Amino acid sequence: MAATRRIVIENCSIATVDADDTEYAGGYVVIAGDRIEAVGAGRAPEGLEDVVRRIDGTGHLVTPGLVNTHHHFYQWITRGMATDHNLFNWLVTLYPVWARIDERMTYAAAQGSLAMMARGGVTTAMDHHYVFPKGSGDLSGSIIRAARETGVRFTLARGSMDRSEKDGGLPPDFAVETLEGALAATEATVAEHHDASFGAMTQVAVAPCSPFSVSTELMRDGAELARRLGVRLHTHGSETVEEEKFCHELFGMGPTDYFESTGWLGEDVWMAHCVHMNDSDIAAFARTRTGVAHCPSSNARLAAGIARVPDMLAAGVPVGLGVDGTASNESGELHTELRNALLVNRLGPHKEAALSARQALRLGTYGGAQVLGRAAELGSLEPGKLADLVLWRMDTLAHASMADPVTALVFGAAAPVTASFVGGRQIVENGRLLHVDEDAIARSTRTEARRLAEIAGQG
Repeated sequence: MAATRRIVIENCSIATVDADDTEYAGGYVVIAGDRIEAVGAGRAPEGLEDVVRRIDGTGHLVTPGLVNTHHHFYQWITRGMATDHNLFNWLVTLYPVWARIDERMTYAAAQGSLAMMARGGVTTAMDHHYVFPKGSGDLSGSIIRAARETGVRFTLARGSMDRSEKDGGLPPDFAVETLEGALAATEATVAEHHDASFGAMTQVAVAPCSPFSVSTELMRDGAELARRLGVRLHTHGSETVEEEKFCHELFGMGPTDYFESTGWLGEDVWMAHCVHMNDSDIAAFARTRTGVAHCPSSNARLAAGIARVPDMLAAGVPVGLGVDGTASNESGELHTELRNALLVNRLGPHKEAALSARQALRLGTYGGAQVLGRAAELGSLEPGKLADLVLWRMDTLAHASMADPVTALVFGAAAPVTASFVGGRQIVENGRLLHVDEDAIARSTRTEARRLAEIAGQG
């Protein structure tokens, strides 16, 4: 049997984000193969065998890798458009552009989205892709290929839309699938790409887009399909007041009641946004353990409102963080969402008590792992869990004068990533990606953005 290769990280501050929020002002992490073998205070144990690398973490904070719970990668090539619109007007403006994407565009956009997240500490990403124009190629496969090349752990939420303008929805008629076609393609994607094993690099979820772009039949049948296949369910929910009005007019009930009526509440479900939730809605999510992907920057960009994250957490709702698509969060980074989640929620009724630095870090790590159904594998630094972790440099001008490294990470400027590991494999070194060419990606995304603009008549 081959010896287990070990990496030892020493002399660093550590925030484990375990159940007790254990932290070490000076400690070590031992990686054995793809798992965390040991975490503790002081120096690593003597006599460790097969140590292939020792990392001096002086001046660094080690945390679990960040977990992104909501994104739309294809939007990387439509950044900076419709910058003064609310959600519905933004969608009406951009759907005709998005409906022109093809496999080459989608691959380049996925590369750009993944690269930006990975170089900023994301080790587990997800993409909610729901635009599948006829004849556009293997879009799901191209996204998964980009994730594999970047080296991040990945969940593809295979989306779908079947309610177009002629049915009272927002997408143009040529931008949607049929009910039967969407279900069949989703099942095929699960069969081809989903890995249910511990440590899986690729998983697939069933993800009809939203109540205003999906028929009730697709919602119900999608939930049944996901549970038959044993995969998770994802969609958008309660994002805007316009959506609330839409649901009452079309279904005679609010979004949460509608979701419950179609089988879309449960511990295998997570919703993006959930901005406009009343006490009853939050109680329903808590009772069913339905998760939430909180996207503070996107919610602000589209003037959607402030999600009641402190109330959700107090009720026991699993909450993680999401970048959302980069047409509504042009930075494309998750580590900045730690700060934005804290600041935006302090504008709400709980004021300075809304979120602490450590609660924000938990949202971006363990909370995200919960939402994706992977809390037994990811999200905290504990022996036996996967070695997905980040070394943040905290001794530069941007952070060195702050004594508490967790406070510095969340409240301060975006911290440089010295090293990032996924399953014990390093994917970032000194802020640069190790397995893909960032400069080449920048060029290809610019080329594909221009090509899309020309095809869609925007250039």
